[in-house]
Amino acid sequence: MQWQPDWGLRGRMGLTMLLLGLLYVGFIAALAVSGINLLGIVLILGLFSFGQFFFSDKLALRSMGARTVSEDEYPELHATVGRLAQQADVPKPEVAVADSQVPNAFATGRSQSKATVAVTTGIMQTLDQEELEGVLAHELAHIKNRDVMVMTIASFLSTIAFMIVRWGWLFSGGRGGRGGNQAPIWVAILVSLVVWIVSFVLIRALSRYREYAADRGGAIITGRPSALASALMKISGRMDRIPQEDLREQAEMNAFFIIPISKGFVGRLFKTHPATEKRVERLREMEREIESA
Repeated sequence: MQWQPDWGLRGRMGLTMLLLGLLYVGFIAALAVSGINLLGIVLILGLFSFGQFFFSDKLALRSMGARTVSEDEYPELHATVGRLAQQADVPKPEVAVADSQVPNAFATGRSQSKATVAVTTGIMQTLDQEELEGVLAHELAHIKNRDVMVMTIASFLSTIAFMIVRWGWLFSGGRGGRGGNQAPIWVAILVSLVVWIVSFVLIRALSRYREYAADRGGAIITGRPSALASALMKISGRMDRIPQEDLREQAEMNAFFIIPISKGFVGRLFKTHPATEKRVERLREMEREIESA
């Protein structure tokens, strides 16, 4: 099987970015109409955008407690990532490891040449070599499809809107605060709430589809869909045995993981991934296609 562009994924990424772009413009306009200085809004959001684009990968790694590792520290892991990256025809990404019992992996970065693949110590202990290769190929497929970059950019607006919803009341003078008409602040909070909900739903819808695309891409890279299917089942089954506090700490990164953590506020509110059983069935169908070819 050969790598084919996933036009369904590309179309969804384009539509998501277009809708989020329109939402972004409407967000700025609503804040300006509510009485907040337009120049200040543009300047602050511009600085946040710059930071999000250039430093989001580092923030994602830090939130997971992951650090980039050298070839001397993890020679086999680096060798595997390098070989699979060559098979996927993408530059070899940075390699990071998180000291965590949670068996998971994710990719982050703003481009194919500025990307990082991170794995936990838990996943390296849980999977055999073929299964780990399937997971790493899945993450490389995210990089090749460029959906990591789109998710990084798309999550920015949702993050800013959520921050205003959560902390905007502080600028109203607090509960029962004095200081004149506070209506513009509450209008900004209400608009931010709407923006956060809409962007949240859009990101989740894209996230679910991109997992199917990365499963297919990862299976094509290795030529062994069954290895990835086995890995998904192992990781999913292991989640129930992980301490609750460990799951809560990492649940907010669900959209980036190969298998979502079902615990925590975000995990309960909206699923970021399709059901593992459906993903495994599609991979088994691919395996049958390869065997019959």
